[in-house]
Amino acid sequence: MAKILDKQRYKCALAAMQTVQAIDRALPILHSGPGCAQKLSDGTGSSGYFSPNIFPCTSINEKDVVFGGVKKLNSTIENSLKVIDADLYVVLTGCIPEIVGDDSEEVVTRFEDADKPVVYAPTAGFKGNNYKGHEQVVDAIIDQYLKKSDKKEEGLVNIWADVPYQDLFWLGNLREIEKLISELGLKPNTIFGYNRGIMNIDKIPEAQFNLLVSPWVGLSNVKKLEKKFGTPFLHYKTLPIGATETSKFLREVGKFAGVSEIKVESVIKEHEDYYYYLIARYADLFLENRVINKQFSVVADAQYTLAITKFLVNDLGLLPATQFITDDTPKVYHDAIREEFENLNFGIKAEVLFETDGYKIHNNIKEHDYHGYPLVLGGYYEKELTEELKGNFLNISWPFQDRVVMDTSYAGYSGSIKLIEDIYTVAVSRFN
Repeated sequence: MAKILDKQRYKCALAAMQTVQAIDRALPILHSGPGCAQKLSDGTGSSGYFSPNIFPCTSINEKDVVFGGVKKLNSTIENSLKVIDADLYVVLTGCIPEIVGDDSEEVVTRFEDADKPVVYAPTAGFKGNNYKGHEQVVDAIIDQYLKKSDKKEEGLVNIWADVPYQDLFWLGNLREIEKLISELGLKPNTIFGYNRGIMNIDKIPEAQFNLLVSPWVGLSNVKKLEKKFGTPFLHYKTLPIGATETSKFLREVGKFAGVSEIKVESVIKEHEDYYYYLIARYADLFLENRVINKQFSVVADAQYTLAITKFLVNDLGLLPATQFITDDTPKVYHDAIREEFENLNFGIKAEVLFETDGYKIHNNIKEHDYHGYPLVLGGYYEKELTEELKGNFLNISWPFQDRVVMDTSYAGYSGSIKLIEDIYTVAVSRFN
């Protein structure tokens, strides 16, 4: 018997069009039914040089289901190359053409000699969600565009993190990680965001190493880069938020890159001195139990559930209730991620549930005794529930309905200060 999945927190793999959109001057070409781009795009922050409203699309219909849509795809690619000024064209397939057996890959190979690169990623919705679609887009660039290079640039680091647009803070987080890496004397290279694009993609094979900051998304990509180009990678499972995790992150990156310990510790000290100066100023607020209770739950993808749990426990001394990971994390990664939730300060361990059903998540939160006001950090779906429980809610994960984020970051030392401001602004407002 079929089951209803309530309040899912991800989209189909075709939403990887947002991964393409996050690459400066890269254009998605959709081989799908009409309306997919509009339905899969986010309402805010998704316009720009190429908007989902103008993504080229084959708009296949009933006739194409019967006779195939490869001719439409061929002409759509041809006309996109003529009409739209992009640096990279990425063909993404929806469910219909893959169900009926269109050989989209063969069509794309006809454009190998085009003036601009054209690559192909199979992103049918039944093959996975947009987290897997993100990996498929990066794989397509690695397999079909990147070439081996004898040149290796000392200190050049390719940085990979979570899924653009699905993570509302993706741009600010990447810039903050770039900044931290630069302070170690290294040269960050990312392919997403402003003024990053085909030139940065071209430098990927020349890097000293790849840095993956993610519990699981992108791990298959950096392994592929290692196999194809011999580039080693450092997998740091936790997005660094706050002094505890960010200092640990800098030490691990510094050690892996061969940066002197003196250099690393000087960078850490400068940041920690200011960070703890700010924390000390508001210590009375943090210790006042009537303002915010010590127990919290995070409802988000693996990246934010893990990162925010570590931050709230290790830096602010709060106690975790059950934590929820909603991105349909492949089971092969579950044990490694669970271990991270058991590696908290003060011997504290957090129970984590990998759950995609919002109904079950909400029932679990309702049944838990938070011993006062619950603190819930999650998607907009949790707002009404938290209000019913008279708790404090902050929208930190998809879907976002009550905030606009342009380049705000929660990563690093400065990003965590922003997160503290957001949490405690919500907490103190209930008493005013």
